[in-house]
Order: sequence, then C-alpha cells, then structure tokens
Amino acid sequence: MKQEERAAPHAVFTSPWLRPLAATATFVRQALVIAELEARKLRHDPTELLTRAVQPALWLLVFGQVFTHTRAIPTGDLRYIDFMSPGILAQSVLFISIFYGIAAIWERDVGIVHKFLVAPASRAAIATGKALSAGVRALSQAIIVYVLAAILQVRLALTVQAVLGVIVAVVLGAALFSTFSLIVACLVKTRERFMGIGQVLTMPLFFASNAIYPLSVMPDWLRTIALGNPLTYEVDALRTLMLSGQASSYGLGVDFAVLTGVTALFVVIAGQLYPRIAT
Repeated sequence: MKQEERAAPHAVFTSPWLRPLAATATFVRQALVIAELEARKLRHDPTELLTRAVQPALWLLVFGQVFTHTRAIPTGDLRYIDFMSPGILAQSVLFISIFYGIAAIWERDVGIVHKFLVAPASRAAIATGKALSAGVRALSQAIIVYVLAAILQVRLALTVQAVLGVIVAVVLGAALFSTFSLIVACLVKTRERFMGIGQVLTMPLFFASNAIYPLSVMPDWLRTIALGNPLTYEVDALRTLMLSGQASSYGLGVDFAVLTGVTALFVVIAGQLYPRIAT
C-alpha cells in the first residue's frame, strides 16, 4: 500500500495529459534562457541603441516633414507625418532584425554555436529565444519613434490596449524578420554573402509595402507583391494601434494571424537549419 502511494505522485507527473504541458513549459524556459543570454549583449554595447535612433529620426524629421508640407502622397484626411510614423517604426524593426543573422555567423566563428548545439535545448527553442531577443531590441526603437512622433504632434493613441498591441506587433515583426535572417545565415554561412543578400532584401521589403505610401497608389503588380509581404500587415497593425481613430485595412485579426503564422513557420525552418551553420 505504501509503495502504491509513493508511486502515485510520479504517475500524476507522467500522465499523458500533462506531458504536452510539461514539454511546452520546458520549451518556453529554454527559449527564455536563450533570449536572456542574447539580451545581455546590450549591456556590453548600449551605444548600439543610440546609433539605431539616427535612421528613424532622419526619416521622420526630414523626409516626413518635407512630404507633409508638399502633400505629394495622398493619405486622405490623415496628415502624411501621421501616416508615415507607424511605417517608420516598422522600418526600424525590419532594419534591426534583417541583419540579426550575422550575429549567428559570428557565434559560429568564435565557437558559441557549437555550445548551443550540445546544450539540452531544442533547435526551435534556440531560434525562438533569438527571435525574442530581437523583439527586445526592437522595443527600444518603438520608444524612440513614439517620442519623435509626440514631438511632431502625431495623433497618437495612448490607451493601454493600443500600446500593448503595438508592443506585440513590434515583437512579432522583429521575431519574424530575425528568424528569416537566421535562415539566410544558415544557408550562406559567411558574413560577406550574408551582408550582400541582406542589403538586397531590405529595400524591396520596405518599398514593396504600405510603410511610406498607401497601396492604392501602387501599380497592380506591385500591390500584389505588397499583399504577400508580411511587413505590410505589420504596418497595418501598427498604424491601426498607434494612431487615434484609424481603422485597419485588413483587420487586426488578419494582421496578427499573418505575423504569428509566418513567424511560427520561420522558427520551425530556422530550428531545422541551425545545425548547418556549424558545418
């Protein structure tokens, strides 16, 4: 009887009903550990966050101000600087994340990748942790863009729900493009090739979206490409949440479904390819 009583608690924890929960908890814990390790790098080089602020500042203060006064791009009853601000936030997230894979190549060169591969963490958890750390970095850009937008008197929505929604959209966008960047790094394996491909991809992703002009002004072929571009849905979510009284073009449910689905797909692919970067 006593032996059965001692075995009962063990049976509870090995129950088939609880195994998925235990596996999920382990996955989350491993991903958070990787994310925390990646986030520590900011403490060694916090100036990176300041240098990253230059680009959105130039776009908003120069490009945005000029086109707001010239009214060259039709945005309806919305000022161009208001229309543009969420797009510049999405651009900043893209530019931070799309070159994230070069860190993986550097880690391969110094032997860190091999340590990750022998660690008791799944490959998908490693990819997820790196994606989350990219989201943390991207949140600093959100703060910068919000401050600049407030100075420029952009019609911001500052409710708790709106700000939380922006945080989720920024983290998802950073996770999506950072895992895409990791996939590219696993395939090309060298810094020179990666930098070339990253530069080739960044501008088309940015300009083939609704970041700085509405899709209605695009030719049909470019509009079709933009609708297949995840950045378009990130911008739509950010524009809906950041700006007061702004309606979504596709629906926030669609925006977040696209971002979540593509991110999950890229995490799986990156997890499968990650061991290749060590070879």
